[in-house]
Amino acid sequence: MTSCCPEEKDPVTPSKCSCRETPSTGLKSDFPMFGQDAEPCCDSQAPEPGSPYEKPGYRLWGFVADFMQTPAGEVPRVLSWLDRDDRIGTVLARLGIGRDSYRVAPGLYGVGSPDDGSPVMVTANYKLTFDSLRSSLTGIDAWILVLDTKSINVWCAAGKGTFSTGEVAERVKSVALEKVVSHRRLILPQLSATGISARQVKRLCGFEVVWGPVHARHIKAFLDGGMQATPIMRKVTFTLRERVELIPVELNHMGKPSLYVIPALFLLSGLGQGFFSVSAAVSRGLSAVLAYLLAVITGTILVPILLSWLPGRAFAIKGAVIGAAAGALLSATFSGRLALSEMVALTLFIMAISSYLAMNFTGSTPFTSPTGVEKEMRRAIPAQAAGALAAVIIWVGAGFMGG
Repeated sequence: MTSCCPEEKDPVTPSKCSCRETPSTGLKSDFPMFGQDAEPCCDSQAPEPGSPYEKPGYRLWGFVADFMQTPAGEVPRVLSWLDRDDRIGTVLARLGIGRDSYRVAPGLYGVGSPDDGSPVMVTANYKLTFDSLRSSLTGIDAWILVLDTKSINVWCAAGKGTFSTGEVAERVKSVALEKVVSHRRLILPQLSATGISARQVKRLCGFEVVWGPVHARHIKAFLDGGMQATPIMRKVTFTLRERVELIPVELNHMGKPSLYVIPALFLLSGLGQGFFSVSAAVSRGLSAVLAYLLAVITGTILVPILLSWLPGRAFAIKGAVIGAAAGALLSATFSGRLALSEMVALTLFIMAISSYLAMNFTGSTPFTSPTGVEKEMRRAIPAQAAGALAAVIIWVGAGFMGG
């Protein structure tokens, strides 16, 4: 089938589709912006362009100011500030809404009025990462080389292999960067180091790697200092604010599992001596659902907030400890209305779920290494599964024993 879509080579977003073939139809569809409908491009007419730089079927991101002519062709010039749409997109992404498709097209971008001597900064195509970098470049003339990291931020992409040596080299070649700049230096974020071999990058594309600061907010001072990073620029932090920013995404991830867990809790709570009791399903089920909500709150909210004060190095232990405290509080609240076995079951359940959810934060901190995370998961997940299973058995057994 002949496609009617233009190739995705500009920082534009499709009004109806983009140019990645889907296995099912052969039509090309993709949705890097919110509110796009899954309609094949060949069945609809392209909208009227709102900019002379737009192409049929596409519209420009709002952050694209215009295009610059370079020896390698046109390069989009982007704004160094965030507008209303950028900020709305940031909020939605922080809430986990459309986060996996919040990206910009890989390629070369310009900020200010860069020339052949301007620095080249490499970043991920996750739009929050891209926005963080460009908004830190006010007053700076620079090039931004965006890699295809599959909408993943720098640190995670380096760990997953999408911010890699090969991708850097291939992207340098694909944009003909050697024609755009006279120097042979790339400034890479420090957090990408786990996925990059500087020696191999130079061998593959001829560009030297210079390790930039951890945070984009330090890039201006880094450049002013002759590309020499100070100790503060090398420091990886995980402050309270940075931890709290992760909470909405984790809560969003719990939506789908909860659709299955909550009905299952009501169903299990109704099992008993008469096989099934609707009144028991409601009364005992409410207690079980409350325990589940407490587990979610402790594992996704209280653990990151209280991280520094919770005992133990392992996140699984931190989650279990605060889960045990929540279980004790629930038991005290329902004292006299729940049997001892039921309180034990609910406490075990909270501890298991809270411990598991707490581990979701391991990849976001400087406290752990990839091997450390894997080791913790190998030890913790079997224990968490055993605790959850024991809780279910005790809870159901209490129903057959009449509490």
